[in-house]
This record gives sequence, C-alpha cells and structure tokens, in this order.
Amino acid sequence: MPVNIEIKAKAADWDDQLSRAKKLCGVRRELVQEDVFFHCRRGRLKLRVLGKKKESYLIFYQRPDRAGSKRSHFETSPVPDPDSMIKLLSKALGEGKTVKKKRILFLAGRTRIHFDEVEGLGRFIEIEACLRPGQSAKEGKTIAGDWMRRLHIAKTELLQGAYADMLGKKR
Repeated sequence: MPVNIEIKAKAADWDDQLSRAKKLCGVRRELVQEDVFFHCRRGRLKLRVLGKKKESYLIFYQRPDRAGSKRSHFETSPVPDPDSMIKLLSKALGEGKTVKKKRILFLAGRTRIHFDEVEGLGRFIEIEACLRPGQSAKEGKTIAGDWMRRLHIAKTELLQGAYADMLGKKR
C-alpha cells in the first residue's frame, strides 16, 4: 500500500498561509469534493466525488487518530458510477457522515498541500508527504515539519482524526 506522512491543522491565518503557499509552490488546482464515509471495522472507507463531472474514487486508508504527523497507508480505485456505488456500499456497510469541502491543492515535489474550506467546520490545512518506496517515515516527518514552518503552522493547531469525526462537534 502507498504510504504518506500527514498533518492536519486549523488554519490560524488563512490569508497569510495561503499567500505563503502560492509563493512557495506556484501552481495550484481548485477542487470541490464530497466525501461519503462508510462504516468500516479496520481503517476508513470513503467515496470521494469530485465536482460536477462526478469523477470519483473509492479510498481506503489506515492511520492513527492523534495530533501531529502520522503515517497513513492508503489504496484508491476509480469508481465510474458514484451514485450506484454509494447505494451499494450504504446497504452493505452502512453510510456514515458526508464531508463537503472546497480544496485548493498545491504540489511541491511529492508533497501535497491542501487548503480546505469544510462545510460546517471551517478552514484547515493538510500536508501529505508522499513517501517513495523505501523512504523512511522519519524523512516524511521532516518534510511535513519543514512545510509546517514555511506555512507558519504551530503544533498547537494540529488536529487528530478526519473531518467526518469533527462534524457534529462544537469547535
């Protein structure tokens, strides 16, 4: 399974942090995403639908629910008919929460930087340092830490869990 090292943080100063990312990364992509989560005994399973085109992917991942950098193992598979797949997985596994967000994606080498506006939750920044085969988690943590410094993300702003976990909780 592919592996990345991730952090998720509350955006303390969205405009400044976004400006820093634009200067450091340049190219960006704006996305509208809807993640439908399903009950899963091991890890998490979600169907991600992208924008009006309804391009979608089934994503299974396993990562610890703790603040700070964490190792995430994941698998993805394209889904040509998301509506049908949502119905099927809802019947088979039970549907969990749905997360709707606008995402600004920056790429810096193998690192993905997300600026997320999550409906009902607020603004967040995620950093995913995608590891090459054989690359250590320590190297990934160093990369994520470097981006935290560049974007002025304090350790006190780091979050645990998924956006779906935060829905319904008061922040």
